[in-house]
Amino acid sequence: MVLSRRVTGLIVLIAGLGVGTSVLAFGKKDKHSLPASQMEESKRALHALNRLTFGPRAGDVQRVLAMGLEKWIDEQLHPEKVDDHAVEARLAPFRTLRMDTREIVENFPSQQVIKAVAEGKQSMPSDAAQRAVYRAQLERYEEKKERKEEPGGSEAATGGDKLSDEQRARRREDRFYADVKAEEMLDLPPDQRFKEILKMSPAEQRGFSNALKGNRRDDFMEGMDSRQRETLMALNNPQQVVTDELVQGNLLRAIYSERQLDEVMMDFWFNHFNVFIGKGADRYLLTSYERDVIRPHGLGKFEELLVATAQSPAMLFYLDNWLSVGPNSDAANGIPKHGPDRNRRRRMARRFPQKQAKGKRNGLNENYGRELMELHTLGVNGGYTQKDVTEVARVFTGWTLKQPKQGGGFTFEERMHEPGDKIVLGHRIKSGGEKEGREVLHLLARNPSTARFICTKLAGRFVSDNPPTSLVDRMSQKFLKKDGDIREVLKAMLESPEFWSLEAYRAKVKTPLEFVVSGVRATGADVGDATPLARQLQSMGMPLYGAQPPTGYSTKADAWVNSSSLLGRMNFALALTGGKLKGVRVDADTNVASHDPPGVLAELENTLLAGDVSKQTHDTIAAKLDDPAITQRKLDDAARAPDVKVITGLLLGSPEFQRR
Repeated sequence: MVLSRRVTGLIVLIAGLGVGTSVLAFGKKDKHSLPASQMEESKRALHALNRLTFGPRAGDVQRVLAMGLEKWIDEQLHPEKVDDHAVEARLAPFRTLRMDTREIVENFPSQQVIKAVAEGKQSMPSDAAQRAVYRAQLERYEEKKERKEEPGGSEAATGGDKLSDEQRARRREDRFYADVKAEEMLDLPPDQRFKEILKMSPAEQRGFSNALKGNRRDDFMEGMDSRQRETLMALNNPQQVVTDELVQGNLLRAIYSERQLDEVMMDFWFNHFNVFIGKGADRYLLTSYERDVIRPHGLGKFEELLVATAQSPAMLFYLDNWLSVGPNSDAANGIPKHGPDRNRRRRMARRFPQKQAKGKRNGLNENYGRELMELHTLGVNGGYTQKDVTEVARVFTGWTLKQPKQGGGFTFEERMHEPGDKIVLGHRIKSGGEKEGREVLHLLARNPSTARFICTKLAGRFVSDNPPTSLVDRMSQKFLKKDGDIREVLKAMLESPEFWSLEAYRAKVKTPLEFVVSGVRATGADVGDATPLARQLQSMGMPLYGAQPPTGYSTKADAWVNSSSLLGRMNFALALTGGKLKGVRVDADTNVASHDPPGVLAELENTLLAGDVSKQTHDTIAAKLDDPAITQRKLDDAARAPDVKVITGLLLGSPEFQRR
């Protein structure tokens, strides 16, 4: 994005204000903000919208007041009552969001699938569009294989996918002819364009797909149905189609869903039970993980959610539990699954256990056992020991997957399971195969430390970074009394004086996701393609599904507030309102009726911030209203037509908008 020197100066000025007055911007409240007992109803509605949604849209406060705040909250707590057909229509083009994992892998093959086809272990699909994708990927596979087989042609020696000068020249030539071909085909009907692509050789298809970038790609795909568009993109990178559609679905739901609390809880629980999309098969497994594991349980019983994540292929793969083998299991001792001497060999193995060689792993993986207690349930100070971690790891041996890279699901494999009783948190878990895991999950879900840990995180998301102990105590009691019913826990929070207190009002700093989505919602932007928004999140350090550690992304201010991030937010705000994000359209001028700069500023302060603007922010922007960058006038021009887009962008980038 290219900005004038004057606008750049404003960015630095406002961003500097946010950094230099961090206490004011992110801690101290406006003197007009009132506690619940005195707060006018419109402020209560705004507070609820800021906490239970991804940010209010124009007119939302009035709609909540017309419905009644309590009724609106109850509706959000019961999302099944809310009609959400509009957002479902927006998601209709993204077919992978409705596919199971096997379908995704079949339609957008992984390297393992392509390797199996190349080796004759799996057949090619009969569908013409799918065959085109497979053929393109098979050619890429064979190219890589040939480079490895050349003298001195290992991946390391050749630099992996690095191309020779001859290959680069050929690729440039392919791109040139692809450009020419694309230009010729633009006049054809969409279906005919697609058929012409299917007639190409795999090399031509890949070259053609690589050449279609930006506007050219959009023009070429115009009029094609969702499957045709997906196929064209998959010719180059099938996995990227799956990832892109998952990201699109996440952002579009956050922006447009009427079931806003449901979306907020999805974000909360996904980070609580985080899985990193960049780890192997999880690129394919995350679609089902979000849709079938996280979303259905966001407002339900915690134990049901805990069990669902424990058996989720995405979690089992991410934390490597699918590979965990009990050191005394049949699998570890080489005892076959079937055979006449199976029992004899098992007795011998128990009588004469194999001595583990020094430094050799016995196959027991403690990753899931540790994260289950530290991050998913009890918390780091929840009263467990390293011995408990090991025992829980033994319990969950055998919780594994069938062919995860081909989309297989959860299975319990008795041969991998560690036999015998286990002691977890002082409780004896009797030997019982898969039932042991269920018993441990039940034990952890009902533990008071779990109640406190979960409720502290919930209060931290909805109330303040350091929630009052009194509130956490009451929420924890409700958690235990209602068997971990999250809806009931949230009700207890929403009925508390702490939630509606002066200290809670605009006390939370938005994460990059919350900031970007709230900006889009506040401006009423029409998002035809959410990809530019995803790129903005990546530049702000919060790529969707991109948190590598199991802790997920933090919701606390100290993780996101620094001079660099504030400047990045201002840049995004001006890019959004200035129409610089392709696929995202904002008509900022429709939000104001005034024609003079002071009037425009006053209207936008009220529309975007409900008038909650600090004197410093107001004065800083007001002092620059005569600047040509804002008034859109030349130095000798008497007219003062304000640039609503710039003023809107500056307010979105202000410290006040970055709080909720």
